[in-house]
Amino acid sequence: MSSIDTQQTVRANRRFIKSAMAAPLLSREHEAELARAWRERGDQAALHELTEAYMRLVVSVAARFRNYGIPMGDLVQEGNVGLMQAAARFEPEREVRFSTYATWWIRSAIQDHILRNWSIVRTGTTASQKSLFFSLRRLRALIRDGAEPVMSPEARQTIATKLGVNAEEVALMESRLSAADRSLNARIGEEGDSEWQDLLADSRPLPDEELLDRKDAQVRRSWIRKALERLNERELMIIRERRLQDEGVTLETLGQRLGISKERVRQIEHQALTKLKAALVEIVGDPHEAGLIGA
Repeated sequence: MSSIDTQQTVRANRRFIKSAMAAPLLSREHEAELARAWRERGDQAALHELTEAYMRLVVSVAARFRNYGIPMGDLVQEGNVGLMQAAARFEPEREVRFSTYATWWIRSAIQDHILRNWSIVRTGTTASQKSLFFSLRRLRALIRDGAEPVMSPEARQTIATKLGVNAEEVALMESRLSAADRSLNARIGEEGDSEWQDLLADSRPLPDEELLDRKDAQVRRSWIRKALERLNERELMIIRERRLQDEGVTLETLGQRLGISKERVRQIEHQALTKLKAALVEIVGDPHEAGLIGA
């Protein structure tokens, strides 16, 4: 963003904040009337008046999170989303002021936005992680540990106890908050020609290794097909259903299908496996070394 665009954005934010602070405050009775009009009749004018009066609340909440590296305009925009959600769900008959109810929605929307944009790596997903993310700095300051570059084990345990998490979670969140994202295309050194991605090891197999693996798999399948030809029809059916499926059929199910007991199915299966092993020894030599039979 150019300096001109930045200045225009700053001026626009100031105008919005000034307008928000100038909106008249609402009495408890009037805000309840506006909420009912919006909820029951979909009165857009009532919604506008209600939300405009509490734009100052959005600005106030957003200002508390301005040190997280997110532009103030973005925080206010997300806070407005939370304000609209609050207006849609507010129930004035519960005798709670709209400002009290809306604050939770505004803060939640802003915090979710910060978590989504803090890092390309997801920072917090559970309620405890979210609380840890937004409380860690404050609690470190309270226990006078914030000046230290790395938290002490005692400080981690104190914070973990206060937030109801374990010390390992505190340590992990500390490392996430202290580490910045680094582009894989960033140069190594001031005048280096290499990029960080050049140092990443490729875990994929080499083309010649993939070719050998495919050939080995084809050979093994041919061995197994030849060995299966040694089985009779019932033995082949049991082996296919029990051993060659992602989820093998139970002995009881096969017994019902064949009209025999499950113990008899087990005996036939054992007999078939013995025949297969003998056939593979004859075809291959040692099926264990060929990777066909487990130890």
